[in-house]
Amino acid sequence: MKIPISILVVIYKSNRDVLLIERADREGFWQSVTGSLDAPNEDLTLAASREVFEETGIAVDQLPTGSLRNMHHHIEYEIYPEWRFRYAPGVTRNTEHWFSLEVPDGIQIQLAPREHVAYEWLPFEEAAKKCFSRSNGEAIMRLFSAN
Repeated sequence: MKIPISILVVIYKSNRDVLLIERADREGFWQSVTGSLDAPNEDLTLAASREVFEETGIAVDQLPTGSLRNMHHHIEYEIYPEWRFRYAPGVTRNTEHWFSLEVPDGIQIQLAPREHVAYEWLPFEEAAKKCFSRSNGEAIMRLFSAN
């Protein structure tokens, strides 16, 4: 069963282009890297690094120190009914913690084919609008309003 605590990582380059990935299980659903904790006590930063690697092939530990940043913001949202079967009975809400990750311009992306089928780099305003999740768009806009 999935743990109802997750991370979202907005991956971006110095020119403010943001990486979006398209879900394999929902055509046209574009998002940032997301994922649930593997254990209730898993460190959020470690979970963010793990999910980034699993979904994009980017090894956070090979990037400059400080590339991955905790945005010190979290939201609670209702889990889509069609995805609730992944959680314990009665679980309907998830807490999502936001992170950002600045990557070099030439970084290579290797998607996890069972999870995502395509990726693209978009200017942050366009990326925010394309996200299927309103809160994902808000995370992108929050990141660049702070910079």
